[in-house]
Amino acid sequence: MADSILARLGGVTLTQLAYAVAVDTHRHFGAAADACRVTQPTLSMQLRKLEQTLGGPLFDRRRAPVVPTTMGRAVLARARVVLNEAARLAEAAAAQDSALAGEVRVGVIPTLAPHLVPEVLALLAERHPRLELVVEERVTDEILARVESGALDAGLVASAVTAPTLAEWPLFREPFVGYVSPGHRLAGATRITPADLSLDDLWLLADGHCLRAQAVSLCRGRRKAGGRDGGALGARLESGNVDTLRRLVERGRGMTLLPALAAADLGTAAQRALVRPFTSPAPARDVRAVQHRARADDRRAAAVVDAVREVAASDRMRRAGVRPLDRPAARRRRAR
Repeated sequence: MADSILARLGGVTLTQLAYAVAVDTHRHFGAAADACRVTQPTLSMQLRKLEQTLGGPLFDRRRAPVVPTTMGRAVLARARVVLNEAARLAEAAAAQDSALAGEVRVGVIPTLAPHLVPEVLALLAERHPRLELVVEERVTDEILARVESGALDAGLVASAVTAPTLAEWPLFREPFVGYVSPGHRLAGATRITPADLSLDDLWLLADGHCLRAQAVSLCRGRRKAGGRDGGALGARLESGNVDTLRRLVERGRGMTLLPALAAADLGTAAQRALVRPFTSPAPARDVRAVQHRARADDRRAAAVVDAVREVAASDRMRRAGVRPLDRPAARRRRAR
């Protein structure tokens, strides 16, 4: 029986599986071909061969965007595993060379990326010049989905991970600060507490951003009876950019919460004068690395995580109030 299975699948190639996964990722044959750097006819021909070998269609081509068939969903899940294992095979061979090389794709939440990635890039360029870091700024749910699918090698998020296929490692704790406009009710305070916060006059990021959920949690639903988020601000903003919220505060409207690293990167004395630290213990977020459990020993991703840890322990981070979190013993053993 094993011989018959091998005979049937002998024509399946990794390239065909990669093309199928690309179509599933992009849900469009042209976009998938562009991502794979081949022509659409070439990609379509290889997919037809794969479907003939497997005995049925993988995608419903009548739909726009294209969607996997029932058989396709099952095959694509296995295809991702096969491609991940093939990548690990190449990594095992490359491990004989002590120098790390190749591409590593990491997702980073937008409220963290501008304040962390530049230093991590500089450190990796010094330590591993042949390693190419590709950073994708995405919200948490997108990062977790792409790590789970294998589209990302790792992610940096600030929310707990519950998916059983994903593993997480704590990296550092970053406190929040208030950013208060000059005429705000809290402008005269030197320090604030979570009890001072109200959803009535707090600028929030759009749904899907973990910083929004964390801010709402700190407010514990405090708002005027029958009010809505930002009800005292005269506007409701659906923004994914902390800089937009910061500029609104600087123009004299409301307040917002900033992660400590964003506050540390404020460029002028006038901006820094709007920062209001919280009384101790300050509310904070725990930044963590996340990887697929099947790829938790990826040396390239481990190098990126180690670089993040080193940056988090720097004097600049310490002055901003960032505190490194203990590395689990199992992770220490893998990193050696």
